[in-house]
Amino acid sequence: MSNRLVRFVVAAQAVYFIASGLWPVLHLSSFLEVTGRKVDLWLVQAFGLLVVAQGAALLYAYVARREFEALPFGLSSASMLAFIDLWFVARGDVGPVYLVDAAAEALLVAGWLLARSRRIAGPGLNSRSRG
Repeated sequence: MSNRLVRFVVAAQAVYFIASGLWPVLHLSSFLEVTGRKVDLWLVQAFGLLVVAQGAALLYAYVARREFEALPFGLSSASMLAFIDLWFVARGDVGPVYLVDAAAEALLVAGWLLARSRRIAGPGLNSRSRG
């Protein structure tokens, strides 16, 4: 199997995390217009910067061609962010607009799982082979 799918997933997640994490830092007013009023603005921005750090780590994995080694990190971070969105929407703590992010995270999780399953099913492949 070619590594194209996993490279795409890593790149997509890196770009999505960096862009979505920077949004509340660079333009807080538009972020709040879309997502709703928040009490602790410093916490919104701090959380955004942590997501940027995750995106930067994934970008490094992409550039270094270490995509499969990033699988546990990419899969778990997308899974947990989707869970956070779903949990707090269900509790009524955040608005339903966060379901859009949950859907994006779910697509990333699906991409990781598909890439992993194809990797396992492929003949004679290991984590160091290139496609």
